[in-house]
Amino acid sequence: MERESMPYDVVVVGAGPAGLATAIRLRQRALEAGSDLSVCVVEKGAEVGAHILSGAVFEPRALDELLPDWRDTGAPLETPATDDRFLWLTASRAIPMPTPPRMKNEGNYIISLGNLCRWLAERAEALGVEIYPGFAAAEVLYDDQGRVHGIATGDMGLKQDGTPGPQHEPGVELHARQTVFAEGCRGSLAQEVMRRFDLRAGCDPQTYGIGIKELWEVPDAAHRPGRVEHTIGWPLPDDTYGGSFIYHMADNQVAVGLVIGLDYSNPYLDPYQEMQRFKTHPAVRGTFENGRRIAYGARALNEGGYQAVPQLAFPGGVLVGCAAGFLDVPRIKGSHTAIKSGITAADAVFAALSPDETAGDRATVSAYPESLRGTWLWDDLYRARNVRPAFRRGLWPGLVHAAVDAYVFRGRAPWTLRHKHHDHATLKTRKAATPIPYPKADGILTFDRLTSVQLANTTHREDEPVHLRLEDPDVPVSYNLARHDGPEQRYCPAGVYEFVAGEDGGQRLQINAQNCVHCKTCDIKDPTQNITWTVPEGGGGPAYPGM
Repeated sequence: MERESMPYDVVVVGAGPAGLATAIRLRQRALEAGSDLSVCVVEKGAEVGAHILSGAVFEPRALDELLPDWRDTGAPLETPATDDRFLWLTASRAIPMPTPPRMKNEGNYIISLGNLCRWLAERAEALGVEIYPGFAAAEVLYDDQGRVHGIATGDMGLKQDGTPGPQHEPGVELHARQTVFAEGCRGSLAQEVMRRFDLRAGCDPQTYGIGIKELWEVPDAAHRPGRVEHTIGWPLPDDTYGGSFIYHMADNQVAVGLVIGLDYSNPYLDPYQEMQRFKTHPAVRGTFENGRRIAYGARALNEGGYQAVPQLAFPGGVLVGCAAGFLDVPRIKGSHTAIKSGITAADAVFAALSPDETAGDRATVSAYPESLRGTWLWDDLYRARNVRPAFRRGLWPGLVHAAVDAYVFRGRAPWTLRHKHHDHATLKTRKAATPIPYPKADGILTFDRLTSVQLANTTHREDEPVHLRLEDPDVPVSYNLARHDGPEQRYCPAGVYEFVAGEDGGQRLQINAQNCVHCKTCDIKDPTQNITWTVPEGGGGPAYPGM
């Protein structure tokens, strides 16, 4: 069946904070100029916010620029951050430490980023933006000169073998004068355009973390609205970068999570189990042991920062938000930078798309990266650039360097540390690593993986094609299992990868794709990069409530 096509001036891929900010700013500029700029946003989640997962303590600086009236128009920023705590954990103690300057949260808000995106979508639609949730952008379209010409959404109703089923509907081509890729961390189409246009030439390898989050409802006695707590140390070993967050939100809800750098070296480390173990610490368990867990999710996040930002503009498109890697690592914040990048990109794209000529059509909008370098976003990333790579030498060298960088040089040290390795290249062999014994789930504070996946509300049609592609189906057993004892069965927080008995008496990898929460960890950490994450049928995946 032939695909239908729809023309737009700008197509935005992803209804997260970066994509929605881009769309809102474009329509604001169009209305100010009296032009009829058409803007479309496609979102793979069943609704806006369904796939959004973040801590989140939100800095409103960029929102002030985008929508100055947000305080008077119902924005879901309801819980001001009032109390910062920073702790170093040992196995039995919690030792208070000074809160680093960049981690202080006065003036910020504890929020559900998913709810904020839902509100931003309402504002975008009121300005004339067309938003299509449940449609996964599956293919980049190119014109005869090799420039990006838009995207195509994935087919619906394919059978597991990829052939059309009885309910088959072909995808739709969305043609654009400019295409904005705002898919978030490790977006599949953003990865494609980076490769095609060599956008990563001259920058460091991107490095990532996995964030695992739960939302709890706790009794009044355990609730401290506005409290922001971060920890380092236990349960992670000193050679593994990471830390926790505990954010006390409104309505007796507490968000708790653990972020672990995906450059860890022990193949037996299990991020999901580390998160469960964290909640049993004497300084932590009291918050949750009489509470009720109501949501669960996981997501990869960019940690490469300034050194790992790729080229941002290319023929026919731009990268914004976490698709480009704008997380401010020491602050553990990326939503405000995502919005700022969207604002800056929209201004440049609008200026390029003159209504009277076609010079900006599928051109490289070089004004965007040039403008971005003059903003507070770029300055913040520069000043934070040395924090993450300093921890490659271990917890204590990293803390000492971070303290010197923050208190002596204030982020302007006369050196820049580099990210030298891709995360998939850091695993030790099984013979060189020590297995980690994890306790059995108690069903009160700690839970098994599949019970948690149920709280993510993730769904995929049972007979749709598997969206996790193996380049070589023999590698998981012949290399990963033999050399690293099958790390995919541990680094996946949703039980997607499982080694089971094969017909020949050996083992084979079983992919439970229906469990996938779209965290992208497998795409990042697989030792030989044999796994490629592709978009499943639109509307599939998690449905996060208030995350």
